[in-house]
Amino acid sequence: MSGRITVALLAAAVVAVAGCKNKGSAPPVAARATLADSAEQVLLNTHSMLTDRGVQRGEMFADTVFVFEDNTRFEMRKVRVTFNTVTGTKDGVMSADRGRYSLRQQTLEGFGNVVIVSNDGKRLSSPQLKYMQGLNEVSSDSAFTFVKPGQTLSGIGFKADPQLNHFQSFKAGKSRASFTFPAQ
Repeated sequence: MSGRITVALLAAAVVAVAGCKNKGSAPPVAARATLADSAEQVLLNTHSMLTDRGVQRGEMFADTVFVFEDNTRFEMRKVRVTFNTVTGTKDGVMSADRGRYSLRQQTLEGFGNVVIVSNDGKRLSSPQLKYMQGLNEVSSDSAFTFVKPGQTLSGIGFKADPQLNHFQSFKAGKSRASFTFPAQ
């Protein structure tokens, strides 16, 4: 009986070894490293508050967030941020294809189709924009287009408040305005 068991085990081992020689398809491998490969955490459909000394200065939403540097740097995809006044009233929205939030520096950067729309209809678009939470200021050294009722301004580089009430252009390109003459 022990001879039959030995033969059966030997036959099973031969079948197992033969099965290992038949190579199947290899698992897919990315051509380059991705953020998810080195992230400490990957979060989906996130919502977080931006506060300054206990006052809510905004809300941040993202489809995907990659967390780095001991939970102090966040790389985001499909970002939307609402800005608030010093009293906490919502008054503008920023959207971008990608974003980076630094908890240490209290800065939010938007990349790719960055657009800020204020509640009163002003619109700022740029390929890159930086929001400094402590200064309550948005800025960029990239091209921009700023549209407010009756006026369009394009140029390179700007600084403004998130509500777009105080806007300073560093290098204005072209400007277009419309106005109505008083009746004579």
